[in-house]
Amino acid sequence: MTILAGTDLVKKFKVSSRNSSNTTLTALDGVTLQIGIGETLGIAGESGCGKSTLAKVMAGLLPPDGGTVSYRNMPLSDLSGDNRANFRRSTQMIFQDPFSSLNPRMRIGDSISEPLKIAGMTATRQREEVARIMNTVGLDAELLNRFPDEFSGGQRQRIGIARALAASPEILIADEPVSSLDISIQAQIINLLMQMKIDFNLSMMIISHNLMVLRHVCDRIIIMYLGSVVECAPASALFKRCRHPYTEALIAAIPGIIDSPHDNIALLNDDLPSPTNIPAGCRFNPRCRHAVDVCRLVSPLLTEYADGHTAACHLSKQLFG
Repeated sequence: MTILAGTDLVKKFKVSSRNSSNTTLTALDGVTLQIGIGETLGIAGESGCGKSTLAKVMAGLLPPDGGTVSYRNMPLSDLSGDNRANFRRSTQMIFQDPFSSLNPRMRIGDSISEPLKIAGMTATRQREEVARIMNTVGLDAELLNRFPDEFSGGQRQRIGIARALAASPEILIADEPVSSLDISIQAQIINLLMQMKIDFNLSMMIISHNLMVLRHVCDRIIIMYLGSVVECAPASALFKRCRHPYTEALIAAIPGIIDSPHDNIALLNDDLPSPTNIPAGCRFNPRCRHAVDVCRLVSPLLTEYADGHTAACHLSKQLFG
């Protein structure tokens, strides 16, 4: 059963440029996805492909310009009053930067307890619950009166996770939760998120440019390119046989990947095109060594090649069998 879904999501921003003050940046362009109850869905792609915008739209923090986000089959635009409040409580977000996501003037105990206060919990009960949650995420409850600048990056991310869990959510959306942390701390935070998923029966959406992180923790992975979904597959199937040249290049760029069928694949040597000037046809065609005329003229549709495995590539069957 689907708990959170996005259908044909479009999000555009007006940006200024040297030549015009009305340039349109297309962050999302017809994105459709579903998160099942208890599922961990990964979203991958280079910086600038629309991952963080997608996370904020799915969390209800940004309204889409087109398309619909639905919570338990109810469009967010139709939710009001208690139903809207229930969605906001049920869907929590962990942000990329643990340093800027916490109020530097607020003690961490107060930051974690905000959802509890909104729920009408007494001060004594709040303090007990904050202590319990802090212990759950591996933080000493005696630290609750300290300020964020007294903690390391890894500790601050644990505080962010504790704050999200305090609302008793059903869905956790994590936007690059480990990218700003030291390598030695990244595994700890990922393992913590996976344990929290089990302990709290969470559905999760994890945004990352690191495919190896997603391979380890996700049930399915979506690959995005310039605001569009180019491939979606179960995590194991994606690494066994991807079906899009962009995914192939991303996997080939992973150092030391075990049993990779993607050796000797040309890597991505040039930059992502600007989302203010998306190429015609297949948006990946300027960087694709396989591109032919149809790729430059016609935008490919997402096509299912195996159970739950879709890709948007004119040459997918020819290239990948």
